[in-house]
Amino acid sequence: MDRTGRLALVPPRFGDEVVGGAEAVVRDAARGLAERGWDVEVLTTCARDHYTWANEYPEGVGTDGLVTVRRFAAVVDSRAERLAIHASILAGEDIDLNHQQRWINGDVRSPGLYHWLLDHAEDYRALVFAPYLFWPTFAGAQVAPERTILMPCLHDEPEAWLELFQPVFTGVRGIWFLADPERDLARRIHGTLPDHRVIGAGVHVPDSYDPDGFRKRHGIEDRFVYYSGRREGAKNWEWLLEAFARAVERHGLPFSLVTTGTGEVRPPDEITGRVVDLGMLPIDELPNVYAAADAYLQPSRLESFSISVLDAWLAGTLVIANAASDVVRWHCERSGAGLLFEDDVELGWCLRFVADEPDNRIAAAGRDYVLRNYRWPDVLDRMEATIDEWLPA
Repeated sequence: MDRTGRLALVPPRFGDEVVGGAEAVVRDAARGLAERGWDVEVLTTCARDHYTWANEYPEGVGTDGLVTVRRFAAVVDSRAERLAIHASILAGEDIDLNHQQRWINGDVRSPGLYHWLLDHAEDYRALVFAPYLFWPTFAGAQVAPERTILMPCLHDEPEAWLELFQPVFTGVRGIWFLADPERDLARRIHGTLPDHRVIGAGVHVPDSYDPDGFRKRHGIEDRFVYYSGRREGAKNWEWLLEAFARAVERHGLPFSLVTTGTGEVRPPDEITGRVVDLGMLPIDELPNVYAAADAYLQPSRLESFSISVLDAWLAGTLVIANAASDVVRWHCERSGAGLLFEDDVELGWCLRFVADEPDNRIAAAGRDYVLRNYRWPDVLDRMEATIDEWLPA
């Protein structure tokens, strides 16, 4: 592999404190490629929280291990008009291109990042942008499309079908998809695509797990199920709280619901004492909560890969997932290691099954599935192969 030339990875947010699947993949890819000898830079904003886009990191150049990190200020104008347009998009209304552009420009922008790309794009062998939905990718991917790789992290959501994104998907040098259903969705939306590969994403395999220690450290004695990530409507979080409350009442379940991540946690009154919010756990503690849980819950239908599902399987924990997510259903069907639900009634029966069969062996196949397909060295091999093919030194 000829690792000559500099690589730029361009996520809207970057850092260990940042919650988000796309951001996690970019972070680990940047570090992994740098460890293999690439000259890697991350170009990103100073924001940490995607709710406010406040500039919490200092602007300028820093390092993350072997990776150079260039941060540029995030700018967010009044969102009133954007929110109105977004409501029309979600309602399925026909929005003209002018309003689509006003919508994307009404969210986070980073003029400093954009001008850096205008001045320095030719200094990089490859520019990798992720995810597709935010302004830095929309604007930046069109600066030097001939040396741009898009990692869209695409979901089947109303925004994905906007005409606005057509040149981003069809004009770049290549596309990295994380799963077959994501690639198939892009083909349905945009038709003919440039060169593309399904590269997957990598997971880190812990040396060991400490479920008993986790329970002692956090004072959790009873059985529990677990949810990790962004607690927000787009991830079906509020629905999960309501559905869990109904399942507890209907089946007399023994579980609490433990959750980590960002966003508000406001459970229904009847299960207030059964919902345990641990906030942001240290990275080295996360494997232990997966291992201690009776099951991992994935209520979201908007998933392009779902690393949390794979982390649960690595820990030997059953996954209970929303069948409406093409990607997660694909993982569960290929691995044979998950239960799928279509509504709150089926979620309740899945939880009842786990309550009655605490030693079930369904999840055992999940660990083999993850190790066979999603080790980081294999994913990095696929990334490097496409860079070598599409953008030779």
